[in-house]
Amino acid sequence: MTNYLEVVYNEKTKPYTDYPHQLCQYLFERFNMKQGNKLLDVGCGRGDFAKGFKNLGIKVFGTDREKGNSEILKDIEFKTAEVERDSFPFGSGLFDFVFSKSVIEHLFEPEHFIQECRRVLKPGGKIIMMTPDWQSQMRIFYNDPTHCHPYTPAGLKDLLKMYGFLEVSSEIFYQLPILWKHPWLETFSKLLQLLGPVKKIHKNKFIRWSRELMILSSGIK
Repeated sequence: MTNYLEVVYNEKTKPYTDYPHQLCQYLFERFNMKQGNKLLDVGCGRGDFAKGFKNLGIKVFGTDREKGNSEILKDIEFKTAEVERDSFPFGSGLFDFVFSKSVIEHLFEPEHFIQECRRVLKPGGKIIMMTPDWQSQMRIFYNDPTHCHPYTPAGLKDLLKMYGFLEVSSEIFYQLPILWKHPWLETFSKLLQLLGPVKKIHKNKFIRWSRELMILSSGIK
């Protein structure tokens, strides 16, 4: 199979931006991360978010089916694994956080993946998971030919509960840093959502990310 990262996440179609740093900073503050915490980025791809967390003082480890950009991942301990069926190549109870963005929707059977995320967490450790919101992205979800399992906030919340996570939360998440700083602007994003599920990728970032919504879920081991 042709390299997924080279086709879908190549630098031409998905150029490097400051967004990973901004998102990592937001999550760092929201989930009370501390410098020196250990975090496993499952399905880390080319390493954008792994680098973002590392720059904040987190001890970051990564795993994925293939290694992404070697320059980004060169200072991060990376181990290859098919996360849908392989045991993660890390011991049990090692990590304060497990982070996964845009991964679970690629898995036909998520059970093993969720169980492994829980296994490698320390007692009291936290999973942070992000995935596209089906209700807003249903018309473009399968533009990525490797997408196979859509989710809603309620569905992902119940999935984490089924596999033993506690204090589970699941919410619609806007990928617009300006809304994290100025939540009152969500009113304008919600008005755009009245247009219904997106049919195509919009060039204007505010319009695009007001309508292409994500799910942000978390839970404690």
